[in-house]
Amino acid sequence: MAPHFIAHLDMDAFYASVELLRYPQLRGRPMVIGGRRRATEGTVVRTLREYSGRGVITTATYEARALGVHSGMGLMKAAKLAPDALLLPADFDEYRRYSRMFKDAVRAVAPHIEDRGIDEIYIDLTSLVQSSAAEGAPDPWARARVVATDIQRAVREATGLSCSIGVTPNKLLSKIASELDKPGGLTVLSEADIPARVWPLPARKVNGIGPKASARLESIGIRTVGELAKADRALLVGHFGKSYGAWMHEAANGRDERAVITWSEPKSISRETTFEDDLHPVRDREQLSRIFTDLCVRVADDLERKGYEGKTIGLKLRYDNFKTVTRDRTLAQPTRDARTIRRAAGECLKRVPLDRRIRLLGVRIGTLSKPGAQAPRDASSRAAHTPMLFEDRWKS
Repeated sequence: MAPHFIAHLDMDAFYASVELLRYPQLRGRPMVIGGRRRATEGTVVRTLREYSGRGVITTATYEARALGVHSGMGLMKAAKLAPDALLLPADFDEYRRYSRMFKDAVRAVAPHIEDRGIDEIYIDLTSLVQSSAAEGAPDPWARARVVATDIQRAVREATGLSCSIGVTPNKLLSKIASELDKPGGLTVLSEADIPARVWPLPARKVNGIGPKASARLESIGIRTVGELAKADRALLVGHFGKSYGAWMHEAANGRDERAVITWSEPKSISRETTFEDDLHPVRDREQLSRIFTDLCVRVADDLERKGYEGKTIGLKLRYDNFKTVTRDRTLAQPTRDARTIRRAAGECLKRVPLDRRIRLLGVRIGTLSKPGAQAPRDASSRAAHTPMLFEDRWKS
C-alpha cells in the first residue's frame, strides 16, 4: 500500500501570539491570556499579582511557560508562580478572525484539510506528494517537507504568526510530531523513525492517553511509548478493557487508520460564558439579561455565517456548586433569528430553578438544516435591540 502523508498543523501559543501582533512592545516578556475583556474597559494590561478572581489561563507565551504556568491553570495559582507575568484578557472575536486567515492560507497550498479547532488542523498532503513524484521529484518524504515548508511560509505571510507542523503516515503520529520541535518546528517522520523519535516519549504524549490512564500505566511499569508498544496486548486489555487496551497497543506502535475528514455537517452551534464572579439571579438580573441576549445574538450570527438554521433551542446553566442543568425546546419551524432564539431560550429558563448564584450560562441550537431560501436578515430582528430582563422569564 502506498504511504500516506498526513500533516498536523498547530499554531504556536496562538492567542498570545495574536496579542503580541497588537502589542509588540510586550514581546519577550512572560505573558498569559485569561479571563474576559470587559466591554467598558477595553484591553487592560496588568500583572498576575494584581488579579483576583476565578479565571483560568487560556494560553501562555513560552517565556511564561518556563516559569511553570500553563493553559488550564487557575490565574490565582499562576500568580503565585509568576506574579510579574503580564495578564491580558481574551479576545475571541480577534482569535477567530486570525483562525480563518491561517486556514485560508493553508487551503491555497493544500486544500484537503480537517478543521480541529481554532488553532489546529490536519492536512492530507498525499496527492500533492504523489503528483510531485510523478514529475520526477526525489524522495517523497523530502517532497513532503518542501510542501510543509510552503505551508508554514504561507501562514506566516498571511498572518504574521508561526506554526509547528508534523508530517507522518497518519493523524496520530502527526499530532505527536507537531509537538516535538515547538515553536516554529517542522518534523517529518516515516514509520522507520518511530523507534528513535516516538518510543522514548512519555506514554501521555499519545493523544488519548490522559493523566489517569498514564498513572495506571505507570502502576504496571509502563512509562514510555516504547514500553507501551512492547507490552503484552492481553495485559493492556486486562487493565483497560478490550477496546481501549487494544487501541493503546495500536497507537503506541504508530498505527492509525483514521482518514482526514475535509467536511462534516455540524450537529449543533452553541455559545457559552463562564463568569469571573458568580452572578446572583435577582441582584444581577440586568447583567445576566444582557449576557443572555448577547449569547443568543452570537448564536444567530454563527448560524447566518455558516449558512444554517435550527429547530431545537437549548439552555445550559451551571450553579456556584458546579451542578449543571440543561433544558431544550423544539420549535415548529427552523430559525436563525436572534429574537426567536432568545424567546425560546427564555422559555427554557422558566423550567430551571434560580435559587443559587450562577457560574456559567450557555445557549445552543441543534437539529440544524440548510434554509431553502436565505433572505437577508433585517437588523431590527436582532434581539440586542430589544433585550428582555432576566426576571422576565416568568412572563409568557
